[in-house]
Amino acid sequence: MSARRFSLLIIGGYGTFGGRLARLLGDEPRLRLLIGGRSLEKADDFVADLRAQKGGAGRLGSTDLGATLQAVAFDRNGDLREQLTRLRPNLVVDASGPFQSFTGDAYKVVQACIALGIDYADLADSTGFVAGVSGLDAEAKAKGTFALSGLSSLPALSFAALQAMAPHFSRIENVAAGIAPSAHVKIGLNVVRAIASYAGKPVAVLREGQPAEGRGLIDQMRVTIAPPGVAPLASRNFLLVDAPDLALLPQHIAGLQSTFTGVGTEPQALQRLLRFAARLVKLRLLPSLTPFAQVLQAASHRFAFGAHRGGMFVRAGGLDRNGRRLTADWSLIAEGDDGPFIPVIAAEALVHRLLEGRRPQSGARPAAGELPLADFEAAFRGFSITSGMRLDYEDEAQPLYRRMLGDAWQNLPPALAAIHGGGTRLASGRARIERGNGLLARLIAGIIGFPAAGEDVPVAVRFVAEGDREIWTRTFGGKTFHSWQAEAKGGNPPLLAEVFGPFRVLLALVPEGQRLRLVVRGWRFCGIPLPLFLAPGGDTYEEERDGRFHFHVEIGGRLTGLVVRYTGWLVVE
Repeated sequence: MSARRFSLLIIGGYGTFGGRLARLLGDEPRLRLLIGGRSLEKADDFVADLRAQKGGAGRLGSTDLGATLQAVAFDRNGDLREQLTRLRPNLVVDASGPFQSFTGDAYKVVQACIALGIDYADLADSTGFVAGVSGLDAEAKAKGTFALSGLSSLPALSFAALQAMAPHFSRIENVAAGIAPSAHVKIGLNVVRAIASYAGKPVAVLREGQPAEGRGLIDQMRVTIAPPGVAPLASRNFLLVDAPDLALLPQHIAGLQSTFTGVGTEPQALQRLLRFAARLVKLRLLPSLTPFAQVLQAASHRFAFGAHRGGMFVRAGGLDRNGRRLTADWSLIAEGDDGPFIPVIAAEALVHRLLEGRRPQSGARPAAGELPLADFEAAFRGFSITSGMRLDYEDEAQPLYRRMLGDAWQNLPPALAAIHGGGTRLASGRARIERGNGLLARLIAGIIGFPAAGEDVPVAVRFVAEGDREIWTRTFGGKTFHSWQAEAKGGNPPLLAEVFGPFRVLLALVPEGQRLRLVVRGWRFCGIPLPLFLAPGGDTYEEERDGRFHFHVEIGGRLTGLVVRYTGWLVVE
């Protein structure tokens, strides 16, 4: 490998996913990247664009730095032996598709690679294709090559997360996973066609330990994606999709009782229309949604409303090593345009392993569990991607904030951990209080009992754990007011619900360095949901300074202006 560059052929190299893989690997000087596809002109244009983005000395394709790039014509329906022999790749990554549409000789590319002793991997998300590649295992082993199928978010990343959670369990009984793409991501036509192909049609799942039929894009579950240490995505419904995990999970986990894989798109109103269309297919009023794939894609692009953030979750439930009920949640959130790179990170990690001489075992198999979670997390650090795990023991009463912060609790400054340590405790200190002057602001402050304005006011806060909630009694000078906090229910966890009189405010706990920021994500008045843009907001956070707990609480809104702002410090007695 040191004598010549490692040669990688990406089939569909100028497409949605192949192009992203090429961009991730373009700076690797040990690589010869062959950007393959049926159109040599498109491949040439992509290579020119990729080189142009670097610019200057040492650009991509130079003899000094970066990968050597070459546009090549590659037709999967042509003479595969001739094309592969001429190109002489060390590894072929098939990033084309949709793999759901491959019929007849579906594995001809895989078989051609094996016959020529070329290693193979793909980004397939088709249950049948990924599961069926094992039929070529004996051939691959005889040739000393590997063929890994499904090197994508599902199942490669989902199984990596599941493997990281598995040591906490003695028995895993249910597994669910889902992907929530950003509303602003331009979903490729092949992806839409793949999803449309099984909309309203039977999808094999497990229920109560038995094989059962779900319905694609009809069956649903509600999830809030919220990795520790970052503001969660909006709670949403995930619709059942036919992913390889559904076939592979029962093979890997004995005694599994239920499975689910889903997609949760924004805006949810558009997803509800898609679910309605899937019901028409189920009722046989439509034969399939496949003919409408272009319309569905255009609608997803036109109605790109919502936050430019995406995410993914993997959830497992069962018994821990001591027989207690345990639910483990691993999740990630990607900001902006970084999310679409996640499906190709596994392929990037595989290439780097090969360059370092760490080669997978020979044989043909699904890529489930092929790469550890650490490989993905190392790649995440190059993006605005946050991931983490939460463990929820049904019978164990953990302090509220520790339960909600999950892994992020370990990085909380000691003064903040002491305040939120659980049980009954008293903290005291000093505060500065400001009050709003508007009529509505004064009315709300009076209803809740906020203290009057003042400088250097003595303050004491008594915390009492009562079941799954905490009661906070704040005393500023001689003025006392109460609130209670608990984990939000009804599809909103892991948001914190704080209740002041008739108002319930939903908050995300977001660590930022040495601060713990509280971000408003919703609110209710007498149980009635109110518009988020009218919610009480402000700059609210906790931090440690000089070894003491400091707070900065600001409550106000568009209609009220400032209601109250109080800042100061506390020490646990």
